Amino acid sequence: MSQGRAAVFEEPIGAAGVRVRERPKTEPAPGAVAVAIRASSINHLDLWMAHGAQRVTPPRVIAADGAGVVHASGDPAWRPGDEVVLFPTLCCWECEWCRSGENVRCAKFGVIGEHSDGTACELFHIDARNVFRKPNGLSWAEAAAFPLTFLTAWRMLTTRARLQRGESVLVIGAGAGVAVAAISIAKHLGARVFATSRSELKRRRAIELGAEAAFDSAGFSQAVREATGGGVDVVFEHVGPATLQESMRSVAWGGRVVTCGSTSGVKAEITMPRLFWGQMDLLGSTMGNAGEFQSVLKAIDDGLRPVVDRVYPLDAVQAALTRLDAAEQFGKVVLSVSD
Repeated sequence: MSQGRAAVFEEPIGAAGVRVRERPKTEPAPGAVAVAIRASSINHLDLWMAHGAQRVTPPRVIAADGAGVVHASGDPAWRPGDEVVLFPTLCCWECEWCRSGENVRCAKFGVIGEHSDGTACELFHIDARNVFRKPNGLSWAEAAAFPLTFLTAWRMLTTRARLQRGESVLVIGAGAGVAVAAISIAKHLGARVFATSRSELKRRRAIELGAEAAFDSAGFSQAVREATGGGVDVVFEHVGPATLQESMRSVAWGGRVVTCGSTSGVKAEITMPRLFWGQMDLLGSTMGNAGEFQSVLKAIDDGLRPVVDRVYPLDAVQAALTRLDAAEQFGKVVLSVSD
């Protein structure tokens, strides 16, 4: 899938274990498209893989997000020169679930860059059904910044948490790509938005992005309940054990906690009476379906925008991963692959 110069995970020693290598180039198979990648972006998934925390055997080209120009096409729907973005969910497209629009329930469900080689490369081959037109108003860096995080956050807020206009949302860990996406999406949907972060700078950035208030990550539930008059309707979680109890304390009666990740560990304790006496929904979510990706694209056409933290050339992929590892970013860290 990944050809030409590519950022390859080769050994689990952190950022230094991802190196730029040259791979041979081929023509796309029937039904596939070869995309000349202009920009790609990295996620915590790539970082965990580099540290050996994912069950991925190297070598593996990193990155789920990509945007570029069709180089060659084995499908008549796409022609060389078309500007495109990539739907980052892997699936078979043919099973009952895929045909009904539930790609996340496909037996072959996966994530580009984890369950296959990724987009941090010069030329990327992918099923033509994973290819969508690039929004005209976005730069290449912006187009590479939104797919995985905006798809994930959109499904979490709309499909899983059923967020309604006028409801309140608390976004945990503002600064992470998926959290920044959640702030932007929730605001776009007409919700009241609140956020948490350990960083004063990131709290200020969250408010600039549209949050009504932002709180320190230590013991935030009391401040949230005071600011909202009893708690929020939805908590957007992705941190896990370090924050889950406080997140549950922050929810109003009948509220929802939705989570897509667990960056602070894989096991968490919860106070069961708080869950059932509070009539609380605790919801899991991963990635999203093609229909949800189309909804994200429409929202971008309507003015929703991703936040790019910093752009690095492909050759500086180790520096890009190091920035992510240090949790210095606000928004997405992007790799510029070609002009």
